Amino acid sequence: MRPPTIRDVADRAGVSKSLVSLVLRGSEQVRPEKREAVLRAARDLGYRPNAAARSLSERRTRTVGVLLNDLRNPWFVDLLDGLNSLLHDHGLHMLLADARLNRRAGQDPAGPLLDLRVDGLVVVGTLPDPAALGAAAERIPVVVAGAREPVPAGVDVVAGDDEHGARLVTEHLIGLGHRRIAHIAGYGAVGELRRRGFEAVMREHGLAERAVVEPGDMTEEGGYRGTVRLLSRPERPTAVFAVNDITAIGALSAAAELGLRVPRDLSVAGYDNTSIARLRHVWLTTVDDTSHEVGRRAARCLLDRFERPGGAGRTHLAGPALEIRGTTAAPLTE
Repeated sequence: MRPPTIRDVADRAGVSKSLVSLVLRGSEQVRPEKREAVLRAARDLGYRPNAAARSLSERRTRTVGVLLNDLRNPWFVDLLDGLNSLLHDHGLHMLLADARLNRRAGQDPAGPLLDLRVDGLVVVGTLPDPAALGAAAERIPVVVAGAREPVPAGVDVVAGDDEHGARLVTEHLIGLGHRRIAHIAGYGAVGELRRRGFEAVMREHGLAERAVVEPGDMTEEGGYRGTVRLLSRPERPTAVFAVNDITAIGALSAAAELGLRVPRDLSVAGYDNTSIARLRHVWLTTVDDTSHEVGRRAARCLLDRFERPGGAGRTHLAGPALEIRGTTAAPLTE
């Protein structure tokens, strides 16, 4: 049995093929009753548009490539939800690729997505060589979301204000009475900005000598190892500010293993307000950097580029907010 065609839909709805095409493309030039008749006929017949044929006629695939730096980071889930919700509203579909795997295979991270002729590219997270996006940006619109590295001309950047967010959480810990505060740092521009915000606030409060920065890799294991080292110091910190929530989970594990109670013996704060931070048995104090909103803004930048290609790249920063939960409290002693 042959699959239904656009002609079958038109005959069932009692309209022309051209009107069916307008409806399927989401045109606003069709009256509501005609649109509903076409959509009902398509549902009844089980009609699905031929995406390949439409791509050839429109010279668009109606797909957006999304290049993820690390599929394991839960912060990306909310960002992708915000990104996809707006793209979906405009009839666009996401194609995901793992930049880490592509690099290990010796491939250009964006290469497979460009081979699939995506209409645009959203790069999520920190990439080792953002300049490599230049070739892609010469062909299609490119937006970087959640990273702060320098990018080629014409590439938009959407991210949270990491330095300000780090200042918020450090001010919170000092306000509780903590003076020996440690920061488990991250890498890339985002990690540098969060470290800079922490150190600036400690310096402003005359606590520069007590500020300890422990290198980290933004993983749970890195947070665990870093916290074990910090808590082994002769004068251990009373509070730990982790570069992200995953690192903070490692810090909580280390504290528990060493017999410390959080927040009675050690306050712990993270960054990103991921779903993990909101689990009731974790209930982590953290910085909400509005990842869902970052995703939506990235989608909006891409849609704007489709409408008005060219021009200088822009940077959009979403304002963070502190979420105070159950892992921070005043220190017992200082």
